[in-house]
Amino acid sequence: MADARDAQLLVIGGGPGGYPAALHAADHGMKVVLVDEDPRLGGVCLNRGCIPSKALLHVAKVIREARHVAECGLTFGEPKVDLDKLREFVQQKVVGRLTGGIGQLTKGRGVEVVRGHATFIDANTVQVTGDQPQTIKFQNCIIATGSVPTVPKPWQLGDPRVMDSTAALLVPDVPKTMLVIGGGYIGLEIGSVYAALGSKITVVEALDGLLPLADRDLVAPLEKKLRGEFAAIYVNTKVAKLEAKPEGIVVTLEGKDVPGSITYDRVLVSVGRRPNFADLGLDKAGVKQDERGFVVVDKQRRTNVPNIQAIGDIAGEPGLAHKATAEARVAVEVLLGEPAEWGPRAIPAVIFTDPEIAWAGLTQKDAEAQGVPHEVLKFPWAASGRAVSIGRTEGLTKMLVDPEGKRVLGVGIVGAGAGEMIAEGVLAVEMGAVARDVLESIHPHPTLSETVMESAELAYGAATHVARPRKAAK
Repeated sequence: MADARDAQLLVIGGGPGGYPAALHAADHGMKVVLVDEDPRLGGVCLNRGCIPSKALLHVAKVIREARHVAECGLTFGEPKVDLDKLREFVQQKVVGRLTGGIGQLTKGRGVEVVRGHATFIDANTVQVTGDQPQTIKFQNCIIATGSVPTVPKPWQLGDPRVMDSTAALLVPDVPKTMLVIGGGYIGLEIGSVYAALGSKITVVEALDGLLPLADRDLVAPLEKKLRGEFAAIYVNTKVAKLEAKPEGIVVTLEGKDVPGSITYDRVLVSVGRRPNFADLGLDKAGVKQDERGFVVVDKQRRTNVPNIQAIGDIAGEPGLAHKATAEARVAVEVLLGEPAEWGPRAIPAVIFTDPEIAWAGLTQKDAEAQGVPHEVLKFPWAASGRAVSIGRTEGLTKMLVDPEGKRVLGVGIVGAGAGEMIAEGVLAVEMGAVARDVLESIHPHPTLSETVMESAELAYGAATHVARPRKAAK
């Protein structure tokens, strides 16, 4: 292929794994070509996921807080929603600004961006189709193509009233009624947005509880609040059938004490995501995938083909943007010959509902399943001066420690701003801190972060604002 272009490093995918990898490599003098088929860089996270959802959740939070302060003697009228202006805020002022910033970063760092879809021809060559058709030969390649929403075939009605998360985040309208299929973080976050805007939300979850990966005591305050905000939440319930009719989407449910059939204006399908390897030609490159379609990688993020690496959602769970960004650095450092490998002790997870849920390190659920010795330390926010002053006493901070040495094994938080607070837990776990390290680090007062300090204090008897049950005298 005489007309093929050469790249020292080819990065496929411009999301939170791909573009940081490209920038990091370029900063170290590598000739980098970044291929992405989206009109704007940033991937699903920035264009159709994390960022637009958080912008909408911010709006929803303002609506809820305006209602909440009525208890404090301050009353506002009901909000008037201008959907055109809301979409403009999300898509232009938030998403547009951030994607434009990434474009400037790639240009300023000498990363060449090619718009189009890359397909492997062999282990050293891709064919790019789209706006800029071409052939690119590479020395090394990082695959960072992310994931896409899963919509089971029986629910693919070809009707725009049945939405995946991408369509829902565009807020086509505010339906009077909406069914959310799936009680995971995507469904609950988007459902919370629409509920705040005025929709009556029903959630259906096939398992026996919401957010199955989280500890039940962390989920409980959120579920209690959502049951007050949503029309209904059905667990242990399956969707047997969807049918499009002029009056709405007719849904047949199977479960205990659920209506057999009910009609909704819109349905959101949020039952998970799958790795995005469509038309990637991994077989042509000889790259192996597991039974679920994830690309198989080692601790250096290498595939079975030595010059091809994979990071982010395509390379396995958890499907989190910050995990992809962290893997990007490891992958590039490996290419630079540094002794890097992937081995985090704590990948934080955050559910951006209200209240938020966040955890890092070992969960109580996993500790019990794995037989890991642990002690659970819980600090209720009802004992937090800051939580009382802002009317958010439903929160809870918990810490798991080793019973002998008191090393911090994991931290979990439910409450306002939990996502901002969990980084302290990540640092404690990664550094192998013991509970005394946390409690002797002076936390500012009055803040919610003090709850982390006081939960650590419980490892040594009693916290200042909450006592542990006394042991019976022998």
